[in-house]
Amino acid sequence: MKGVFYRLLVHISRVCGTWIFHLVSSGIAAGYFVFCPQKAVVSIRFYRVLFPQKTHAYHVWCTWKQYQNFTTVFLDRFVLPAGDELIYTYEGWDHLETCLDNHSGAVILMSHLGNWEIAAHLMKKREDRIRLLLYMGRQAKEQIESIQKDDLRNSGIRIVAVDSGEGSPFDILEGIRFLQDGGMVSMTGDQIWHRNQRAITVAFLGHEVRFPGAPHVLAMLSGAPLLIFFSFRTGKNRYHFSLSEPITIKSTSRGDRTAAIGRSAQRYADLLEKALRKNPLEWYHFEPFLGKRLS
Repeated sequence: MKGVFYRLLVHISRVCGTWIFHLVSSGIAAGYFVFCPQKAVVSIRFYRVLFPQKTHAYHVWCTWKQYQNFTTVFLDRFVLPAGDELIYTYEGWDHLETCLDNHSGAVILMSHLGNWEIAAHLMKKREDRIRLLLYMGRQAKEQIESIQKDDLRNSGIRIVAVDSGEGSPFDILEGIRFLQDGGMVSMTGDQIWHRNQRAITVAFLGHEVRFPGAPHVLAMLSGAPLLIFFSFRTGKNRYHFSLSEPITIKSTSRGDRTAAIGRSAQRYADLLEKALRKNPLEWYHFEPFLGKRLS
């Protein structure tokens, strides 16, 4: 979806109603499902692993619903600036407030499960004390992503865009300084941006999976706690947020650092799998990432 088309669609929808946006975006999702079968196959295989006892038809249906549900990410992105109220419930918010009260900062670990962008907006709206720095991958020539980053910046969220082919040590240093100053640093914990990125192997859905090590390293080096955050759509304009108890990553020696990071990454993988099984059709990770099956 190109940037000009997206802006035009948003404008028309604000005049005629959100049903226009829903209709057009649903058609686009259906087109990707039908005419990009190589992408659909990735999701079908994923749902086969998630639901091994179900039929192939069920796995295809899950993929269809995944594609259609993904359109709500764009729809609710349009609803927020339009002024329509999003209603949300939450659990574990006291963990975040404790970090704010203690000025300790926190690494907020999000996922491609649910709508992390809406979560970032509403998190900032609910608690005006939050200073939020968000790490995002920069996808070349992706105009919608550019619009997305601009909307986040306009809401007071600081963005650090990391190229898919490289990463700078200064990006991590910026995050450490931000945390030590009491800010919140957020990034996704379930997708590798580039092949040279530090990764941790964990067990996920009975397979080996490589997740980014950066969030856990950042928490360990800064001394800030790590909070695992999920945001799910529970109905039209409705969301539920959850924050885990703080995870403190400490190592007793230099040699224990890798093990400490691994334990934190596995804790995240376990919570992600649990949340995924409760909300399987809000999985918006469309790249193959499952490794070999564990015995």
